[in-house]
Amino acid sequence: MKNVIVTAFCTAALLAAAQAGATGRATCDSGPQKDWQATETLTKQLEAKGWKVRRVKVDGGCYEVYALDEKGQRVEAYFHPKTLEPVPTKPR
Repeated sequence: MKNVIVTAFCTAALLAAAQAGATGRATCDSGPQKDWQATETLTKQLEAKGWKVRRVKVDGGCYEVYALDEKGQRVEAYFHPKTLEPVPTKPR
């Protein structure tokens, strides 16, 4: 019985870790979502820089933004949901 409980716990932990890492390009230690800034705040911040934001979603505990930057180039960027600072990404 003890082995079943340990196996179930380990499986749940692995599934949670896999979801948190989603694409593996960036991860944020962002804590509970109730403490995050609104996506609208990030969108306004980026639009003030001349970006045209197409989509903002959560990936790996970060905000993942699909946009056109101020030069019209397609951008996929990650931002920390508490600070809205850019997050470095791993190459594809």
